[in-house]
Amino acid sequence: MRTRWLTSAAVMICGAAFGADPAPPKVAPKSGSPNDSEHVERVLAARKEYQASLVSLYQHYEKTADKGRMKWVEEELKTFHMMSKPSYRLDINDVPPATLEAKTNIKEANQLYVDAMKYKDKGGGNEYTLNQRRAEILLQEILQKYPSSDKIADVAYQLGDLYESKSFKQYDRAAAYFERSFQWRKGVRSDAIMRAAYIYDRLLNERTKAIELYREEIQNDTEPARLKEAEKRLADLTSRGK
Repeated sequence: MRTRWLTSAAVMICGAAFGADPAPPKVAPKSGSPNDSEHVERVLAARKEYQASLVSLYQHYEKTADKGRMKWVEEELKTFHMMSKPSYRLDINDVPPATLEAKTNIKEANQLYVDAMKYKDKGGGNEYTLNQRRAEILLQEILQKYPSSDKIADVAYQLGDLYESKSFKQYDRAAAYFERSFQWRKGVRSDAIMRAAYIYDRLLNERTKAIELYREEIQNDTEPARLKEAEKRLADLTSRGK
């Protein structure tokens, strides 16, 4: 089991609990600053290289049976995974495109999803936070390795739920993943659009985007309570612009 965790993206966060890190601001910038894309890409690449280097170092110490240094690396990896890592730019290597298709039954992706759901929303206190991070890493691994999996719409929904949770409070990412859940397989979770609309409306104060999604909800959903709420919020928002 230890080897599997080391060779997957969910590296070595199966040990001691950590305190929750400070949550990022509720309202993220609507877009990146001018000319920041190169800097953001460098940060993302550095994160990946740092993690890969730690994994390589751990495997070296494992081969030489240096248990003391193995423990040091394991603790550093845990700390790295518990850090808040903002996306900075959702359009740069963060949220996959809307054009992905959930069409292939892939055994490995299915198992990763099962593993992720064993952690998601489980435990309390520090253990809850740690489990949420474990689930995120496993779910993101599915999108990175198996983008044609028939589970990607469900994965996107669960990621939206995670990013909206108290362990992340990354509301822009949450809304984007709820949108992808609907786009990748329409109807897979009929409240996905409504949840995205709510975030844009109530948490991000993006009125235009909220109006767009409430209209999308009305056109596609059949659940009476959600339709009623979408119609009410759409009327409220559009009346303000008059």
